[in-house]
Amino acid sequence: MAFRRSIYKSRAQLEAMVEPGRITAAALTAVRAAVRPGITTGELDAIADRVIVDRGAESNFKLVRGYRHTTCISVNDQVVHGIPGSRVLHPGDIVSVDGGAQFRGWNGDSAFTMVVPDPSQPALVAARTALSDVTEGSMWAGIAAMATATHLGDISAAIEDHILGAGASAVAPNYGILREYVGHGIGRKMHEAPSLFNYRTPDRGAEVRPGLVLAIEPMVTAGSDRTYVEDDDWTVSTIDGSDGSHWEHSVALHDGGIWVLTAEDGGQAGLAPFGIVPVPVA
Repeated sequence: MAFRRSIYKSRAQLEAMVEPGRITAAALTAVRAAVRPGITTGELDAIADRVIVDRGAESNFKLVRGYRHTTCISVNDQVVHGIPGSRVLHPGDIVSVDGGAQFRGWNGDSAFTMVVPDPSQPALVAARTALSDVTEGSMWAGIAAMATATHLGDISAAIEDHILGAGASAVAPNYGILREYVGHGIGRKMHEAPSLFNYRTPDRGAEVRPGLVLAIEPMVTAGSDRTYVEDDDWTVSTIDGSDGSHWEHSVALHDGGIWVLTAEDGGQAGLAPFGIVPVPVA
């Protein structure tokens, strides 16, 4: 008989996921503070690695076969899985940083997007900031939906509705939602069942109930959702050259409520507009 691990975790298992979430948050906070013109993506990767190691954890990205870095850093038309290295950041670049930590066998996974300041290009910065804001907003809409959802499809619908609502405005472009790359469960492994789509599907998906931990991560473009993998076999870029954005948090649902494991405030600020107060796991 094949062994199948439950997608729902016990209280003790949820408590074990708190620290890797905190470490992941600390690493990405340090990277975000260091983003500036002239720094390389490799230097940013080293900052994340140092924080994770200093906290007694290890990079779970380095545990992925064939990958040697602590983060994925994607710039401009790169949406996800960009490899850190010698690329220098320039004013006006839109940068997505994805990273995670494994601590005592449990995982955290998170991502953020930001625009490198550039007063000389206000229109470009505004457009890229809007893309990032829409993506982040859709993530929080999905997290808020998780607090009351009955099935995964409710979360997916909330994410899509937020993105399409923003794209339907008179001043905003039509945004693309990546179809081939989706959110996922997280726990003993960085990527676990179930898959979480960022758009509606005919299947309602698994039941949402206490013990579920999800990495909710919308990936959005300023144009077409069509992408290709670059020659490095990792970096996912848009075919039409439009900008990409990626936001992600690892989120736990427990008997007392919801808690964003990879947010330093547990998700309090992001969930406040939805009238939801996060409750600590431990």
